[in-house]
Amino acid sequence: MILADYTKEFNYNLKLSYPVILGMLGHTMVAFVDNIMVGQIGTAELAAISLANSFMFIAMSLGIGFSTAITPLIAEADGEGSFEVGKSTFKHGLFLCTVLSILLFLGVFFAEPMLYLMKQPPEVVELAIPYLNLVAVSLIPLVIFQAFKQFSDGMSMTKYPMYAILIGNVINVVLNYLFIFGKFGFPELGIVGAAIGTLVSRLIIVIFLWYLLSQHHKSRAFVLNIKIFKLSKKMIKKLYSIGFPSAMQMFFEVAIFTAAIWLSGILGKNPQAANQIALNLSSMTFMVAMGLSVTAMIRVGNQKGLKRYIDLRRIAFSIFMIATLFAVVFAILFFLFSGILPKMYLDLNDPTKMVDNYEVITIASKLLLIAAVFQITDTIQVVALGALRGMQDVKIPTFITFVSYWLIGFPISYYLSLYTDYKSAGIWIGLLAGLSSSGILLFIRFNYLSNKLIIQNSVLQNE
Repeated sequence: MILADYTKEFNYNLKLSYPVILGMLGHTMVAFVDNIMVGQIGTAELAAISLANSFMFIAMSLGIGFSTAITPLIAEADGEGSFEVGKSTFKHGLFLCTVLSILLFLGVFFAEPMLYLMKQPPEVVELAIPYLNLVAVSLIPLVIFQAFKQFSDGMSMTKYPMYAILIGNVINVVLNYLFIFGKFGFPELGIVGAAIGTLVSRLIIVIFLWYLLSQHHKSRAFVLNIKIFKLSKKMIKKLYSIGFPSAMQMFFEVAIFTAAIWLSGILGKNPQAANQIALNLSSMTFMVAMGLSVTAMIRVGNQKGLKRYIDLRRIAFSIFMIATLFAVVFAILFFLFSGILPKMYLDLNDPTKMVDNYEVITIASKLLLIAAVFQITDTIQVVALGALRGMQDVKIPTFITFVSYWLIGFPISYYLSLYTDYKSAGIWIGLLAGLSSSGILLFIRFNYLSNKLIIQNSVLQNE
């Protein structure tokens, strides 16, 4: 194939992916806005949000990861033109996500005492508890929203979740301003005010997305008249067989970044605040890769349903090419502005915070240089995961992510941060090692499977 065979897909891939990217960025922007607004109060408050969200990230990874099982099945059903299979997939996915959201909320709620056992700064823990209480409740609407979002993405209706998330962001910013700082007569609640904004905005995006889908001719029949308790064991088993490994894949990756937060907390409140800044910035660039990963899942799922395996491989490689181009741009930006970007998160005009702010900026700048290096491999691994999910291959990729993050990445992070002078930089060197290993192995896996499908199909046609 020539280069034009791949580049001709760029326009449609970007058209499909940009609403997903903006929607993903919308989720990250909630944390971004919270961090910037809370960072104006102090580094201890910023570290508290980081610590509380470390629990949330784990729970969210399980909920969001599980919900991704809906997208490839809906995309395949849409490719085949099978309404019954599509509606059954969505109904069972919605049911399972609702049950999971409640379990995740209870898990976070009852895990709160662990904050006192993690050798974190006491002032940070005391600030984190009330914030976490409210944000934990927001897991329920968030995971339910994911069920609707994954369905919408699978139907190639990627704009509607974007609209909902953008509206949610506006609401979050307004409520943060009112409740964090106590404006226009509202109580000044500090970081608890940020939690209120998050909870309310997540409730609204579920309702709004359901409304949009219920009004569109393509999706109306799927989201109305749902007999939620009339369930099929076969469909539950099918969703679980894809959803559980997918949840584990996301869990293994998010958990190592969560471990980075905890290790940073052991080093102190300023290293933890710096880690949160670098993590938040790299998360935003990662959302672009995540959006393209969803596009890979949708398009590969469609081609699988149509049994067009040569096109499946070609389209996937075109998405790899776009994603890598974005990753190179982000890497350059991180290198060029590593010393400037962290300053957005802190109040540099307060002389009483000068020493803390200087330390946070210095550490965060070093971490962003490391984040710049892993932009490409992190991008490759998440797009490869999306393509493999579109092929409904989830078990081997789950094993790959476990080995990469927890047998390679975490031991390096742990040793370099606590037993060498690398400290915070050592944590992120471990992340770099884990992400690079995952990216290489998952790409090899996709290359092998896509070739295998083409060969098998060719043999069947020749018989």
